[in-house]
Amino acid sequence: MTAAKTSDKIKTIDELAKIFAGLKNQGKKAVLCHGVFDLLHPGHIKHFAAARREGDVLAVTLTEDRYVGKGPGRPVFNQRLRAETLAEIETIDYVAINRWPTAVETLKKLKPDVYVKGSDYADRSRDLTGEILKEEQAVKSGGGRIHFTDEISFSSTELLNVHFSVYHEEADRFLKDFRKEYSADRIIRMMKDLKKLKILVVGDPIIDEYHYCQPMGKAWKETVITSRYINRESFAGGVLATANHIAGFCGKVDLVTCLGEENTQEEFIRSKLKPNITPKFFYRDDAPTVTKRRYVDPAFLSKMFEVCFLNTRTPPAAVTKEVCSHLERVCPQYDLVLASDFGNGFIGSEMVKTLCGKSRFLAVNTQTNSANTGFNLITRYPRADYVCIDEPEIRLALSDKYGSLEEMIVRIAEMMDCRRVTVTRGHNGSLGYQPETGFREVPVLSKEVVDRIGAGDAYLAVTSACVAAGYPMDMVGFVGNAVGALAVRIVCNRESVEPVPLYKFITALLK
Repeated sequence: MTAAKTSDKIKTIDELAKIFAGLKNQGKKAVLCHGVFDLLHPGHIKHFAAARREGDVLAVTLTEDRYVGKGPGRPVFNQRLRAETLAEIETIDYVAINRWPTAVETLKKLKPDVYVKGSDYADRSRDLTGEILKEEQAVKSGGGRIHFTDEISFSSTELLNVHFSVYHEEADRFLKDFRKEYSADRIIRMMKDLKKLKILVVGDPIIDEYHYCQPMGKAWKETVITSRYINRESFAGGVLATANHIAGFCGKVDLVTCLGEENTQEEFIRSKLKPNITPKFFYRDDAPTVTKRRYVDPAFLSKMFEVCFLNTRTPPAAVTKEVCSHLERVCPQYDLVLASDFGNGFIGSEMVKTLCGKSRFLAVNTQTNSANTGFNLITRYPRADYVCIDEPEIRLALSDKYGSLEEMIVRIAEMMDCRRVTVTRGHNGSLGYQPETGFREVPVLSKEVVDRIGAGDAYLAVTSACVAAGYPMDMVGFVGNAVGALAVRIVCNRESVEPVPLYKFITALLK
């Protein structure tokens, strides 16, 4: 086949829709396959041949690069290369790149007579995404049917994991050992069991604003950099993000936080909380709701400047008393109380005492930032069942810049009578500890970073639920780092880490 003929086979979705409509007018059957098709193998070739036998014309649509959730370094080949490779296959008449995360919209637009999937999708109970049922409904709504081939089956992901170096050396070594103890099915079952937990999340709300600006250069007469304003975007951050992350995995999540009456932004906050989160708002009249306004170069999401709107003092005594009274009454009702303490003033010493005294299981993170450096240490809490902080925060808490991290973790665990500790270490992964089994080190599982803001909140949320459920720390660290790998691909807190993408990512890692 010549290059020209190959390129002629690659169409847009709109062009393919017109071709399918024309085929139907001619009384011909149009067949569609859909997938990632990152590493073509004999199973794919046989699948396409079997699909072609179901009609007169076969088209294949493939997933856009940005929607491929197969793990680090995936897709190996970009969407254009994948499309060109598929177009070289004689059995395939047309190729198109899908514009949406799933095939549902494409199926509604194309209305194929037959939609063909592999035999591994025939068992609906094993479908992690729930998309097969939606796809089947979309096919039927257009007058078509779904067909499952029964050809020889391979997994592109498994072939890549076994025969190609898609992970960095440390992660590859870890995953080879981890796969001996855990399967993806086992971890996913454990994650789904988190639904039964009853969760209370307590902490500071933060409205994260990104004001996108394009630097133009130095002002002619001043020593300042002039930037051109483009647009802005607001996100529900802080404890709001923590609650949204954990609400994807747990059935009931309650939230306790404090808004500022100067600018509550309550309507925006309520609109951003997931439906299964029940908020209990308290209000202080001496502050705005915490807002962090960052000026960002959109090209690489480089942060140029930040302005904070906040009052870092604890709320007025009457408000603190009201909050503590509420917490004393409700904390014993929850399987997990998660204190997401950003040190922005909400959680004072009286609240710390109440949380430590009344929670059946308490998970704590104290964040160090520019507004509280040296004043919001994990040692503020006399006890916790799970501590999750980063390496600079534990070193600051113990005034130890260069000492052994393992020794510091043991010290914190003993000081706080804490049975589980995790220290996150950025590109060095994470280190988990429990006295019974010692230390568990998990490497970073992806080095593709879009935006680091909010990744720690995602890690804290999901690992806290896992620890409260009694899961072992090696599994907790693995899940936490997988969550972190997904979170750093999200701009700020534009969205949460959701179960289905996480389960697909875990499946890809452990094949």
